[in-house]
Amino acid sequence: MTLTVYIPDDAAALSVGADDVVAALQTAAVSKNIDLTVIRNGSRGMLWAEPLVEQVTDKGRMAFGPVSPEDADALLDAMVNDSDHPLSLGPTDEIPYFKDQERLTFARVGLIDPLNLGDFEANGGLAGLKAALALDPADICGIVTESGLRGRGGAGFPAGIKWKTVHDQDVDQKYICCNADEGDSGTFADRMLMEGDPFSLIEGMIIAGLATKATQGIVYIRSEYPHAIAKMQRAIDVMEEAGWLGDNINGSGKAFSLKLRKGAGAYICGEESSMLNSIEGKRGTVRSKPPIPAIQGLFGKPTIVNNVLTLATAPIILARGADFYKNYGMGRSTGTQAFQLAGNIKRGGLVEKAFGVTIRELIEGYGEGTASGRPFRTAQLGGPLGAYVSDDMLDLPMDYETLAQNKAMLGHGGITVFDETVDMAEMARFAFEFCQIESCGKCTPCRIGAVRGRETVEKVLRGEDVARNIALIEDLCEVMTDGSLCAMGGLTPMPVLSALRLFPQDFDRAPALAAE
Repeated sequence: MTLTVYIPDDAAALSVGADDVVAALQTAAVSKNIDLTVIRNGSRGMLWAEPLVEQVTDKGRMAFGPVSPEDADALLDAMVNDSDHPLSLGPTDEIPYFKDQERLTFARVGLIDPLNLGDFEANGGLAGLKAALALDPADICGIVTESGLRGRGGAGFPAGIKWKTVHDQDVDQKYICCNADEGDSGTFADRMLMEGDPFSLIEGMIIAGLATKATQGIVYIRSEYPHAIAKMQRAIDVMEEAGWLGDNINGSGKAFSLKLRKGAGAYICGEESSMLNSIEGKRGTVRSKPPIPAIQGLFGKPTIVNNVLTLATAPIILARGADFYKNYGMGRSTGTQAFQLAGNIKRGGLVEKAFGVTIRELIEGYGEGTASGRPFRTAQLGGPLGAYVSDDMLDLPMDYETLAQNKAMLGHGGITVFDETVDMAEMARFAFEFCQIESCGKCTPCRIGAVRGRETVEKVLRGEDVARNIALIEDLCEVMTDGSLCAMGGLTPMPVLSALRLFPQDFDRAPALAAE
């Protein structure tokens, strides 16, 4: 008997025992005289089902999960006999969580062996790069601009305009820097893509190089991602050996080389100018702007700084055209977004959908509500510096403009869910404390404001002169928003003010309560 199964070696799957499941299945297969082939893929993003085991059948892949080593014997019997098993989830493509997604950037993640270049090309890989090699640089920039692709790292700046700005600089050396310093709480999309489809990021970076005439690229990855670092390095080696990186890309006469740099774990190095300083070997502090990195970036040269998802989305735009991509989404928020469901949620994971999906569809539909079973109270959108939303905001569509109009933001697409037990005054205190710890210290509003903010919220928590101290917090937030050099200090007020606006009762601390 011969069986082929896919089991992820993504960090999330490994953390819940995927390697142990592989070992148990291989041992059981030997005892049952089954010829078992195990292919390690990326995660499909259904983290609630990991380790997910997929059997290759004539009817497509059949999913089982979450699988433990103790399930190995019975699972193999069910696969061999095509019989029922309690962990069966049916055909992978028909699982409701997965079926209705609109996967463009993550189309191959979980589908292929991440380091098999033949698999990659057979499933649409390299089509965008081949198209780009036949175009003039300005035309590539024009297609990306026409698609409406915006930076997926949080700022949402139009990618095509940034690319065109670098393209227009008349200098010998330019750079493409990929910001893979994914430090926001509740986000893991960059890691998932680098571990599940690293060639797509490399392909996107080469396209960006062709568009701007940059010949060198750097991927800046946080040190907390050792699996992603290893996978990316092996993928670069494969692409170099295959002639898709180097001095003569696939015989085109065009050059692009790529290297990795490992960050040391500072949140501020997710800010583009701090990241550039870090790559140059300097302390990771923000730079004053102007000049913007597209004019003077890495080593003073014009530099594209885009995040992982932005660059990894470029290939499908070049392969399928700007109209194909911009037909997804709504308004100025074109295409799709990788939403990441985390925190107190029953079915956490990654959902790629076109912009316009509502917060409720993501949390209650895909996520099935809170993991605790208690009523939902709030969710924080966009990481630790993002705004909280209340129950009556759940029907808002997820797009840049609607969220901004409602004093929230999309950020990197992370959604962290909380149930009714959360104390929003404590969360406001945490926001200031986070900024205090992670601030680079260069500007006073961020460096000092975060400390004073935490101290003032703590006075509110103790019930000391509450109304006056809340007014002080609001004044301080205005100074931080208007006076900080970068988003670290400038956005810290967002979670604080949203907590005050939406949940004022949590700040109404009486001195008697504080004394108990």
